[in-house]
Amino acid sequence: MPETTFAAELVESLRLSLVSGVGPLLRKALLERFATPAAVLAAGRDELQSVPGIGPKTAARIVAAKDEINAELELQIAAEHGIDVLTEASDDYPRPLRTIHDPPGVLFRRGEPNAQDELAVAIVGTRHATRYGIAQAERLAASLARTGFTVVSGLARGIDAAAHRGALAAGGRTIAVLASGLLEVYPPEHEKLADEVAAGGYLLSESPPRMIPLSGAFPQRNRIISGLSVGTIVVEAAERSGALITARHAYEQGREVFAVPGPIDSRLSRGCHALIKDGAKLVESIDDVLAELGPLAENIQRDDGSLLTQPAELLLNDIEQQVLAVIETAPTSIDAIATGCNLPIHRVLSTISVLEMRRLVRRVSGTQVARA
Repeated sequence: MPETTFAAELVESLRLSLVSGVGPLLRKALLERFATPAAVLAAGRDELQSVPGIGPKTAARIVAAKDEINAELELQIAAEHGIDVLTEASDDYPRPLRTIHDPPGVLFRRGEPNAQDELAVAIVGTRHATRYGIAQAERLAASLARTGFTVVSGLARGIDAAAHRGALAAGGRTIAVLASGLLEVYPPEHEKLADEVAAGGYLLSESPPRMIPLSGAFPQRNRIISGLSVGTIVVEAAERSGALITARHAYEQGREVFAVPGPIDSRLSRGCHALIKDGAKLVESIDDVLAELGPLAENIQRDDGSLLTQPAELLLNDIEQQVLAVIETAPTSIDAIATGCNLPIHRVLSTISVLEMRRLVRRVSGTQVARA
């Protein structure tokens, strides 16, 4: 692939984000003082040290960045592998992340965004999941996907992987936030799963593509998982689980927190039970999530000023629209729906179940439904 010329603003934004020791909060403070990444990188040491939190070593690294950090190379690598590079100035920078107090300055994305992604729910939990935990994560992810939500997680072993697989199996969208670069998928056995996520949603990281996973990057990426989501569900977590860090970020970001209870004698239930004691919503089924998030979903505003409607109405496929069109506000029999749609009864029943979860229809009796 021939070498590409990149916009100067993108190059300088990435260069600044790659300076060791300059995290999201220091970056934010620097930009408040100097306005642009280029101005930060052009500043002298004394000027830089006038910013709270910038000491001599960090100032020296910023001054040396022009010579020592090859941002153009990182951008070229991303371009060669179909990875988009986003800054806060990008039109498709995830809107929910703009509202957190420490948004990533630069993001790397593989896959395509969708308007539905503004109604996302995170599912996180232990890497050492039990069969019970994996089953609950898959079940909730599939239900959320069928209801029109995008499922967010971290591509880790255990609960994260189960959440992604559950959403994909239900034909829904999912987002994986990595602590490593997008070309260094961790754990390595999830490379195929990463490809599936990119095809049915997208992969996201604030690390450059070839960055290996570092221990400190995992807690930091958790704020992105919760920040992308209107709510976070914790499924199986020990008392010191990283999933609890994600829950704490969600609280700090003003997002909803949910927890799935487990056996009282299980070590992996303690984190979830502690969250419930502290006020997290106990989750037994998707209805518990929808009861909390329904009002939020109705009032999410896009950058252009338009409102997202109920998650139920975001992604009706052709058959769902066909079935819904036949159902009246008065009780309508299942047989009449099947005749009106020219569909087999089993297909009508499965479609009605989805419409029920999306709160678009309600059961009147065993054989009749009506518009909600």
